[in-house]
Amino acid sequence: MAGPLQDIRILDLTTVVMGPAATQILGDLGADIIKVEQPAGDSMRNIGPFRHLQMGPIYLQTNRNKRSVMLDLKTPDGRAALLALARQVDVLVSNVRPQAMARLGLGYAEIAKLNPRIIYCSAVGYGAGGPQAGKPVYDDLMQATSGVSGLFNAIDGAPRYAPVNICDRIVGLHLVIAITSALHHRDVSGEGQEIEVPMFETMAQFVLADHMGGAAFVPPLGPMGYKRLLSRTRGPYPTADGNLGIVVYTDAHWRSFSKLIGQPDLMQRDARFVSQESRTQNAEAIGSFLAEQLQQRTTAEWIDLLDGIDIPASRVNSIEDLFNDPHLNAVKLFEEHEHPTEGTLKLARFPLKFSKSPADIRRLAPNLGEHTDEVLREFGITPPAKI
Repeated sequence: MAGPLQDIRILDLTTVVMGPAATQILGDLGADIIKVEQPAGDSMRNIGPFRHLQMGPIYLQTNRNKRSVMLDLKTPDGRAALLALARQVDVLVSNVRPQAMARLGLGYAEIAKLNPRIIYCSAVGYGAGGPQAGKPVYDDLMQATSGVSGLFNAIDGAPRYAPVNICDRIVGLHLVIAITSALHHRDVSGEGQEIEVPMFETMAQFVLADHMGGAAFVPPLGPMGYKRLLSRTRGPYPTADGNLGIVVYTDAHWRSFSKLIGQPDLMQRDARFVSQESRTQNAEAIGSFLAEQLQQRTTAEWIDLLDGIDIPASRVNSIEDLFNDPHLNAVKLFEEHEHPTEGTLKLARFPLKFSKSPADIRRLAPNLGEHTDEVLREFGITPPAKI
């Protein structure tokens, strides 16, 4: 069995994290991903540690199931080779700024003349038509401008960045959604199309979906923000020997938890606990109450007790703990593969399961330009002397 996108060819002109993370997903789902790299290669190749230069861990994780073709798009031969590839693929996806693609003669209009059925997807920082259009961005900048960093400021008085490329990963998922949706549209209508996936607009919508608050109404019915998420006492909470993630959320949860801690009348005698709305409005006090209670038992004791009354709870894992997590090991999330130049690699498999068309890891991340001659000849292109 092969992945659901097994017949799709994608020309991938993306670098860093957002685009490569998206095309890695598409590759896991079976698409043939042809990664076009300039002679210097994707910059994420250079973030170590390494066994060999240009084969760093983030690059290795986000560029599996791809073939690397090295082309200098500023040369006539390199541009000609790219155009010849574009004639024969289903999708071209790029996070090169549209102005630069236009200067190279690789904009949608030029490509669509050669291949009217192509899906031409541009991942940009800011959408066309706005005053910021064309500006370069990175994940840090997007966390700052979309309000993610400001949420930390609202909680503890200092804006911060989440310690994960959250904007790159979220917008990368939207890239996948956009491309697969456009492929479906083409199947139905026969039409190719141009797609713009802007980071700022995508992340603004993502953040405001939780935090529109009273501003969702015209005129506003109150301040913005979801108080439970903005509470300084939301947790995780210290226990007698560690920390615990816990969500005591519904009325049923609170009735069960109140009995567990020997206060069965809590919701009747304290108005702050009486309903989900009252608990949300008093989120700081509710969190403080939980913190006081949870210090009285160990993490393992709490998990055993809470599992017994169907209240969601979990120990707080470090990133190192994930490799030993009993659930992740039971479902075989982690796989070891032998890379021809980098030795044994540990990879997290595609996490979704398909009963008829499963995703898999068919190729490991390529060395720079490893497949240039192979791909060009496969497409009927004689490899030029200068590409």
